[in-house]
Amino acid sequence: MTIGDWRSERAYEHLRDTNWRDYAWEYLRRNDDYQAQYADPEFRSRLDAGIDGPERCWGLRFCG
Repeated sequence: MTIGDWRSERAYEHLRDTNWRDYAWEYLRRNDDYQAQYADPEFRSRLDAGIDGPERCWGLRFCG
């Protein structure tokens, strides 16, 4: 068994204390489509400003 073995329960022990926001972010940031969209400066500025728009397709919400 290796630490990097995705089939091993031990490989996921670090997730036991992870809240749902951190867990969701970890998988979103690895998404190729999200990375491509985030590379667009206009998307990033809208996302950073919390403007309702493109971020909705990713399920992102911002408290104002």
